[in-house]
Formats: sequence, structure tokens, C-alpha cells
Amino acid sequence: MDDRDSTHDDRFRPRTGPPKQRGQAFVGQVLRQASKTGAHALAGSTRPGARLGRGHVEAQFGRTGRSVHLRRVAVKTRLVNLQRAGRRSTSTHLRYIEREGVGRDGEPGKAYGALTDEVDIQAFDARGRDDRHQFRLIVSPEDAGSLDDLRTFTRHLMERVSSDLGTRLDWVAVDHWNTDNPHTHIVLRGKDESGRDLVIARDYIAHGMRQRASELATDWLGMRTEREIELSAKREVMQDRWTGLDQMLARQMSPEGLQPHALGRHPRRQQLIGRLQHLERLGLAGQAPGGHWRMFDHTERTLRELGERGDILRTMQRAMAGTQRDLHIVQPGHDGSIIGRVAAKGLTGESHDLPYLVVDGTDGRAHHVTLARDTQLSSYPVDAIVEVRGTFPPRAMDNRIAGMAVDGLYARDTHRNMLGMREPNVDRESLLDAHERRLEALRRAGIVERIGNGLWRVPQDLAEQGRRYDAQRSSGLAVVVHSRLPIDRQVRAMGATWLDAQLLGRAAEPATPGFGAEVRTCLRERADFLAELGLAQRRGERTSFIPNLLGALRQRELAVTVKGIEERTGMRHHAPVEGVPVTGIYRRYVDLASGRYAQLEHDGGFSLVPWKPVIEPRRGQSVTTRVQRDQVSWNIGRSRGRVIE
Repeated sequence: MDDRDSTHDDRFRPRTGPPKQRGQAFVGQVLRQASKTGAHALAGSTRPGARLGRGHVEAQFGRTGRSVHLRRVAVKTRLVNLQRAGRRSTSTHLRYIEREGVGRDGEPGKAYGALTDEVDIQAFDARGRDDRHQFRLIVSPEDAGSLDDLRTFTRHLMERVSSDLGTRLDWVAVDHWNTDNPHTHIVLRGKDESGRDLVIARDYIAHGMRQRASELATDWLGMRTEREIELSAKREVMQDRWTGLDQMLARQMSPEGLQPHALGRHPRRQQLIGRLQHLERLGLAGQAPGGHWRMFDHTERTLRELGERGDILRTMQRAMAGTQRDLHIVQPGHDGSIIGRVAAKGLTGESHDLPYLVVDGTDGRAHHVTLARDTQLSSYPVDAIVEVRGTFPPRAMDNRIAGMAVDGLYARDTHRNMLGMREPNVDRESLLDAHERRLEALRRAGIVERIGNGLWRVPQDLAEQGRRYDAQRSSGLAVVVHSRLPIDRQVRAMGATWLDAQLLGRAAEPATPGFGAEVRTCLRERADFLAELGLAQRRGERTSFIPNLLGALRQRELAVTVKGIEERTGMRHHAPVEGVPVTGIYRRYVDLASGRYAQLEHDGGFSLVPWKPVIEPRRGQSVTTRVQRDQVSWNIGRSRGRVIE
């Protein structure tokens, strides 16, 4: 035996005796130390990787002799790679689970921890900023309503998990009461008490945590009675999701199938046969001539998808607050566009961290839109007016690059010379920088290749490959914010609103029901308000507007806003001149009816220029912008760097 083995022996010397505190019994200590030191003989699992990490022994003991009378608790666990998810992933997730309306009485959620009822989530985020990974759990007891105190239940559960894993855990949790099944979100740091990566055995994640939660719920509420078990099984017979009955059937299935008589005196025999008949009606099971029942290979996947669809539909119904709407789940590549207001937003399935929007459309339907994983939901305020696009036409920039390429090579110098001949007044360097930024993005995607400084090899079908790249990054859907101002506040707004664009553009008439009816009413009221201001004239059923209505409204609102900032700060406004660069310190953005503007401070004063998301991380830093032909380009940093059009 080497020194390392003897160290392990000296560290753990069993002493028999009564347990001094709950969860620290002698057997628990044996299991915990055996798991940490790799006592594989106890585990008995042959699955590859099942013994790697803390808790594998407890998981194996927990899988044996599990009683159907234990209270049932669903535990969903997601391992998040923080390096891939991005540094804002934790703060975004924590803000989401603390959102409005998830408390027992509709109040915002409150994060708590092992020792405090009010956790500083910013401090928790900072502690885990350099963590490699993180665990995100959803604990959903079947009898959560009877447990009543989910907070105490969660603390006792995490005590048991900590004991099983042999280390103190750093976690925060938020209870959610806004669904049919109250549940708890837990965010667990991926570090143990010594600062090393916390590696939890796969079997413990899959079975051990659920077993501990089930035991705890049973301690609180007692064993499930036969009556409760029977009622639960009866409810599952007709459910369109993967259920406990399906798991029982899958275990009973042999390669030849399942004969009903093989169930013998199984206590759930009647429900199991009823479940098979329901699956047959769904096309997910069938009966062979010999009387054998078979569950098809795709049954579990299909039922889980049906369960998710049911969750989505219930989410949409809650978002509509009981108002009648046709419900539509928007698929990637949806043909056409959808315009409406954001009625709700969140994370699909809550454990997957896939953002979604529920859009109350002008077409009279409610639409569920799943967004790309890295989408910031804060970009889409509730009641904002958005457009969902499912088609991605090729970018004009990609077509331009392909057209400039000679023998598959695009050269910046050649493009510069062409611009000098065709458009001598254009800011050539800013435009060329924008093209190279696009090429760099396509290079990272493996579509183009950098040959040298300003020289790129591009494929003949660059525009089509760029279109597919854009569609893939956006999960097949793009969402454009037309206005962050709720529609009722646009009616008498002094700036250029989305309603004004609809009045001028003579868009298709909105549908009569739902949000479309609200749009119709607001369009009429907006036209009346513009007539009051002398910006429109009524002639019977027709309305005419002054030339450049949007520009006039925008200038009115900017003038009022500028005056307010000057009076409040004492700084003087410097209006940007078209084509002339403006360099300043980006301080904040200002939301107006006409859109969002960035406030740049320079020369003892300030300028307001149209805002773009790319500059938000640069608050307090120097940026350069140029406004030209209703287009805005941003140069990030003091020297020539990234330029964003």
C-alpha cells in the first residue's frame, strides 16, 4: 500500500454509535467516504463513466429496493458549461427565475440560500465568475401543495445532497408557485469547498438526487397510500406525455413484446393495459397477431415532445389571461412574418434555458416563438411591438462581396477603388470595415478564408451560405423590435411611432379579434391626434399627412428631450452633422417614442445618436459614430477597429 492509500485509511476510521444529527448516520458516512475514495465494489454499475465523480455509491444504493409508496419528486438537472454559455449566463438565469409573478401571491421570486432568506445574487454570480461549469436544477414534488414550505424542504434536501457528496455546497434557490405544479429552481456552483471542480457522478444526478428528495417528501407527508397510487396511475393512462406507466411498460417489454398475461397479478395491470390501448390510438404502440404488445422505438421521444407541446400551450393560455385566441407554435423557417406585441417571455421548459416569446399577433392569433440560446430577453420588453420573420433573404453585403470577387478572391483595395469611382462621397473606410467584419464572422463559421491583409477567398455561393449561417444563428427565426413603447402610449406620443409608420405605409388591415382590434382603434385615435397637432388633415374617410411626417415628429421629440437634458445637466447639445464623425464617452441610452438613442459626452457637451446593441458593453468608454443617409456606423475603441453599420 502506498502513502496515498494509507492517508485515506488514516483519514476515515469508523466509530460505531448513534448518529449525532440527521443525515449523518454511520451508514451514510461509510457510503460517502467509499464514494470519495472509489470503492467500486459497492457501486456495482457497469455503465461507462458511472463511477466518475462524487455520489456514485449513494446512487447505486438508492436504486435498489425503491418502494412505490415513496412520495414522487421530479428532479431535472442541467450541466451548464459556463465558458460556452458566456459570462452573463448566470446573471441572466438568476434574473429570470426571480422574475415578476412567480411567488405564491404573484409577487417576484426571492432568491434564498442555506442560511439566509435574501441572497445577494450579484455576489453569488461574482463568486462563480471563473467556474468551469454550473448545475441548474428544478425540484418538483408531486405533492408540493401539501408540503407548503418549499424553502425549508429545499434546505433539508441540499443538506442531504451535501452529505452524500462529502463537501459543502454553494447554491441559491427560488420557489415558483405560478404553475400547476409548484417547484424550486436551484443554481449550484461547480466548485467544492476546497475550490476544486465539483464533479458529480452521472448516476447520482440521474437517480440519487431524486431518491433523496423522495425520501424527504415521504418523511414529511408519510408513505403514499394505495388509494393515492391508484388515482395517480389512473390520471396517467390518458396523458399525452412520457409517464411512470410508460416506464413500467418499457421495463416489462421483452424483445418479442409484451403479452397481457405476463403482467400476472401486477398491481397496476389494468392501468398498464389501458395505457397500451391509449398509445395504440396515438400510433405509438401496436398489437401483433400473436397478442404481443409493442411500444415503437420513437414512442418515448414522441411522448416527451408531446409533453413539451402541452407545456407550451399552457404557457400561451396563461399569457393570454383567459382571452380567446387561436394558438400557434412558430417553427424555424416559418414562411412570412408575424407582427404583434410581446405578451410574455421566459425559458422554454425552464430547464433548457431556451428563451421564448409569446406574441399576441395582429392576425388574431397568439404565437409561441423559441429564440436562440444566447438571446437576451431584456431586449424584448413585455408590450413591445415586434416582428417575427422566418425567412432570411441573402444579405446585400454578401451579394456585394461576391460580386467584387475575382477568381474567388475579394480584395479590400479593389473595393476601395470601385467605391471611389461610383460613390466618391461615401465614407469608404467605414464601409469597408463593415464588410471585413462580416467576412471575419463568416471565416469563424468556416465559409470564407483570409489569405492576407485585406484579401479573402470566398465561395461562389457566398450569399446563400451567408443566408444559411444567419438562419442557423437565429434558430431559424429573427425577431425585430419595432417599438418598445406600448401601443396605447403611442397614441398621443410626441415622437415618430410605429403607429405613424403604419398610417403612412398603408399596411394590411389588422384582424378584427384580439390585438388586431386594439391596433385598429389606436390607428384611428393616432390619426385624430396628428390632426389636432396640425400634422394631418381629415377629408371624410381619408387622412392626408404633411411631407416627412416621421422626420418632423422625430425632431420635435428630440428637441424636447435635448432641452430637458441641458436643463438637468448644464451641458450643451452638439447636433451630429451628417457624414462627420462624432467621438465621445458613451454614458447611457435614452428611450423615446422615436426609438432608443445613445448619449455621447464630448467637448463639455453631449450628442444624441441612434443606439445599437453592440455599444452597450462599452458604457464609460470612448466610441465613434457617423450618421449618413439615415444609417449609423459605430467605431469601437480609440483606433480604427470594429465598425458596425
